[in-house]
Amino acid sequence: MTELRHRGTAEHDLKQQKSEDKGSEAEDKIEKDGGASDSECKADTGVPEVPPPADDTPEVLNKALSGLSSRWKNWWVRGILTLAMIAFFFLIIYLGPMVLMMIVLCVQIKCFHEIITIGYSVYHSYHLPWFRTLSWYFLLCVNYFFYGETVTDYFFTLVQREEPLRILSKYHRFISFALYLSGFCMFVLSLVKKHYRLQFYMFGWTHVTLLIVVTQSHLIIHNLFEGMIWFIVPISCVICNDIMAYMFGFFFGRTPLIKLSPKKTWEGFIGGFFSTVVFGILFSYLMAGYRYFVCPVEFSNDSNSFTVDCEPSELFQLQDYTLPSVLESITGWTTVKLYPFQIHSIALSAFASIVGPFGGFFASGFKRAFKIKDFANTIPGHGGIMDRFDCQYLMATFVNVYIASFIRGPNPTKVIQQLLALRPDQQLHIYNSLKAHLTERGLLAALEEAA
Repeated sequence: MTELRHRGTAEHDLKQQKSEDKGSEAEDKIEKDGGASDSECKADTGVPEVPPPADDTPEVLNKALSGLSSRWKNWWVRGILTLAMIAFFFLIIYLGPMVLMMIVLCVQIKCFHEIITIGYSVYHSYHLPWFRTLSWYFLLCVNYFFYGETVTDYFFTLVQREEPLRILSKYHRFISFALYLSGFCMFVLSLVKKHYRLQFYMFGWTHVTLLIVVTQSHLIIHNLFEGMIWFIVPISCVICNDIMAYMFGFFFGRTPLIKLSPKKTWEGFIGGFFSTVVFGILFSYLMAGYRYFVCPVEFSNDSNSFTVDCEPSELFQLQDYTLPSVLESITGWTTVKLYPFQIHSIALSAFASIVGPFGGFFASGFKRAFKIKDFANTIPGHGGIMDRFDCQYLMATFVNVYIASFIRGPNPTKVIQQLLALRPDQQLHIYNSLKAHLTERGLLAALEEAA
């Protein structure tokens, strides 16, 4: 009896191994051939198909555009919805940085929902115990960690003034780790025989989604608190590039750009690049003159509220720049007045139009891997929220790194706030050390003589 059982197990393992080998051979064939055509997609039998979302175009638009071809109908639907989204974007800018932060959080949650839902559908994991709950629990943990870090970093005076916030801030990282560890233990306890591989697939899927979505939205908020201009200009450059690349590609596109996105063309890519650079320079000039856009978001103890008011730095003050001889001969101008931020905007707009689209190509590859057209059908003609923000996340990381590398310096206000939170003996020790250092360099004596 034991022999028969062992023989049956061996036969089952052999069949499973053959099946896996066939799947591997099919995947290798797809990789060798480029993995883009429909026939190749049929060979990829290892990935279940996700049913395409239904057409949710409003009935009013369907009736109004019924006489047009599908190509022009899609053009008008995308155009109308794009204008509506731009109008909403300007509305939330008007409502201020706190509303912008909440919108970023809402977009992040929706993007997480769209990606994790694809995982549920692909791996048929709805029946796994506790998995949906754990996915959202991990999202909560990661958001608690990142938003807590942001509040402690940017609103130190508010945190130190309130006793509960001060305690939470002091032990923030330990609390965050304890919360994550609880989720990790719950995942291990939820493991079920015959579903181990599937459960670990989804565990990895959840964590990669958190890495892509939550980390990037955290960086967006950091950029926002440096000044709304660091949030608005990069996002606007990506939007401009997306629109202009689509327009140039729609009317002039002839040469395919990349196999992952057959509709993308070199004409659209190049036209989008030049349009975005010009847009970035002009749009930066318009915004750099307003304190509301250039000042960091800070908490004021006097008004007990968040304020956006400061003396603009040199980055946002007009300066004279000498034009190169080539441009001087064309324009007839010797010098031109620009904000230094406009020079930086060239780097931002160039990244948005050259590297930013690769976020879209990455998303296209992801969707083709799982045989879906869009992440969701939230926005008619555009797909899901993730379809609209796939390039924005790469942009957020670049802006954050750019600020840290070329813009941000030591912030005396934050240093003073942290010093005032120390004990009196610690403050006195720092005072004596600083006094000795300034005296040794001869700066303190010069200041006393001047006084």
